[in-house]
Amino acid sequence: MNKAFILLPDGVGLRNFAFGKFYEEALKQNFDVTYWNNTSFPIIDLGYKEIQVEIGKCRPISDLYKRAKKIIELKQNYKNFKDKAYLSYIFPNSYKNLKESLKSLYVDGLVFIYNSPKGLLKIEQKLHQLERKSEYYIKSKETLKREDPKVLFLTNQRPVNAIAPLLAAQDLKIPTVTFIFSWDNLPKGTMVVNSDYYFVWSDHMKKELLQYYPKVSENKIFVTGTPQFECHYNTLFDSKENFFKKNNLKLDKKYICFSGDDVTTSPNDQFYLEDVAKAVRNLNNKGHNIGVIYRKCPVDFTDRHIKIYNNFKEEIALIDPKWNNLGNSWNQVMPLPEDLDLLANTVHHSEMVINVGSSMVFDYVAQNKACAYLNYNTKKTTNSIWNIDEIYKYIHFKSMPSKEAVLWINSSDEIEKVIMKGINESELNTTKEWYKIICGKNTSNASEQIWKSIHKILN
Repeated sequence: MNKAFILLPDGVGLRNFAFGKFYEEALKQNFDVTYWNNTSFPIIDLGYKEIQVEIGKCRPISDLYKRAKKIIELKQNYKNFKDKAYLSYIFPNSYKNLKESLKSLYVDGLVFIYNSPKGLLKIEQKLHQLERKSEYYIKSKETLKREDPKVLFLTNQRPVNAIAPLLAAQDLKIPTVTFIFSWDNLPKGTMVVNSDYYFVWSDHMKKELLQYYPKVSENKIFVTGTPQFECHYNTLFDSKENFFKKNNLKLDKKYICFSGDDVTTSPNDQFYLEDVAKAVRNLNNKGHNIGVIYRKCPVDFTDRHIKIYNNFKEEIALIDPKWNNLGNSWNQVMPLPEDLDLLANTVHHSEMVINVGSSMVFDYVAQNKACAYLNYNTKKTTNSIWNIDEIYKYIHFKSMPSKEAVLWINSSDEIEKVIMKGINESELNTTKEWYKIICGKNTSNASEQIWKSIHKILN
């Protein structure tokens, strides 16, 4: 059997690579899998082999170089592609206290000095030098020497604490493979690691990878699909009666889903929820019988929706995602295994989804359901600077084959009409086309394709 190490630098990869059929598929293809675990989730409880990452943190200065690298990449992308959307991915530095101010000034200095293609290369080289001198790198190398895996698979390309173990593997001539985690990651300058091979969702993502990182050879990229949507194809769905009873839903109602966003993406999300609830109340007063399932964003740490829920308890049902919050930071929120079934069943037992620009569109089209994007500014606001127009200018929305890929809600007055259209929508050809563009052809068997691709690399 080929021994494979699955590096989990944070909780982001748990859902795709520990909770679905990824491990089961590895066994089918004769791999001996060990999870190299830097999360607080006990993989061993799933019955899988795991080794805890020792140390697990990069050097503090490395994080500053990583921040500078991202800003320089985005500035270079703006220069190369003349699109201001790249600059919108740069978050303002923090100057809230002396420590944060000094860090931010250091990052600003690095960006000023190294803002060029050659400078970017020097930043990467310095980052690698720093991490090779870390105790984390030394411990990682010791683990890899002792365990001697044939391949190291990294579950996402974003965390700076993945650099040391990847470098250690490469220095020991162990092939490294990195999975590009999300549909919007590459335009945002989130590639922190340099890997031997890259696995991407689709041909579209492969083109993006070559566009933004031309030093990557085309033959080092494998199109595998993503395990993210496999749950919609292999979940044994609850009966309507069981699901509705477990989640306090009313059997005589048709439910639509409002999937929440985080505060940064949609600071006025609660007011959109309120507008949708009002529209549903109006429809029900006209003789319909509709409810709203509110699925909170797992990394929304606020209770901003509660007041709206209290005012619309007849219309809104809360079905929270099953994630474990370990620290009020997006990378410290761990999914639980049962959330895969909950998500798949929520999609299965609702008619459509409404949100602000979320990838939940793909969860719903996987089960042949419609998605509506909210596309207006609410009358109430908690952030007067935020503007919905900026959301749909992000690079990943340019992948839409046409504007008809989703339903659009361009004002609160349109919500009722769009809900009725979404509930009755049967023509989803353009949405399905977008799904294929983004998610590729292997939407139901990505885990299988990933392990087959690793076989090719080893052979």
